[in-house]
Amino acid sequence: MSIQAHDPAGNPGAAPAFLAVGDSALAVQFGESVDPEANRRVIALAESLTDFPLPGVLECVPTYRSLLVTYDPALLRGAALEAALAERVAQLQVSAEAARRWHVPVVYGGEVGLDLEDLAREKHLTSEELIQLHSAADFRVYMIGFAPGFAYLGGLPEALHTPRLPKPRMSIPAGAVGIGGQQGSINSVTGPSGWRFVGWTPWRAFDPARAEPFLFAAGDRLHFVPVSAAEGAEIAAALAAGELTPTPEAAR
Repeated sequence: MSIQAHDPAGNPGAAPAFLAVGDSALAVQFGESVDPEANRRVIALAESLTDFPLPGVLECVPTYRSLLVTYDPALLRGAALEAALAERVAQLQVSAEAARRWHVPVVYGGEVGLDLEDLAREKHLTSEELIQLHSAADFRVYMIGFAPGFAYLGGLPEALHTPRLPKPRMSIPAGAVGIGGQQGSINSVTGPSGWRFVGWTPWRAFDPARAEPFLFAAGDRLHFVPVSAAEGAEIAAALAAGELTPTPEAAR
């Protein structure tokens, strides 16, 4: 069953489809394309359900253009949840975005950014030009997924859009800064990946020892700041010693 919700403000993509996902989850899908407006509405609905919970709802998982809402069917029926969510969406207020902004240090190239020079040649750029393009971009964290704290980034310049590798590498370290199709990423844990990697950040997107294990959140904005290998090593040492904590600009 699918319900279409009406938005009195008339905002684009405001009438989502409600799609059953098994017998204990609903996906609230805002439109058919990935864009910041759809993602803002996803995040606003997730925040609404966090601030004003619906009885029986267990968890909300934001994605690019939909919100997965899991629930306990013994406490809440799917049809009742659809109706409650449709009402919540109709009353949803999506104001001007107040995003945290991160300036993430990146050591471009080297052992981790092993695709930098090949990508530059493929794009008919120098390595320096590719770094300039990548570090000048205004990235948006659209969602956290795949692995704990893994940030999917929109805003990659079109000139840098690149298909993933046909055969994934078996071990890419945490902190690797990647390109996959039209997306950017920061590896949160070591593991296999088919993305193309241009650099490494000493910051950790996931650290279970932190009070807040996930560094980034959906809706955050992010800029990469080139640093030298020596500077990257110093930052990593300061983080390990507890002398430095990654901090964003205040939301505004």
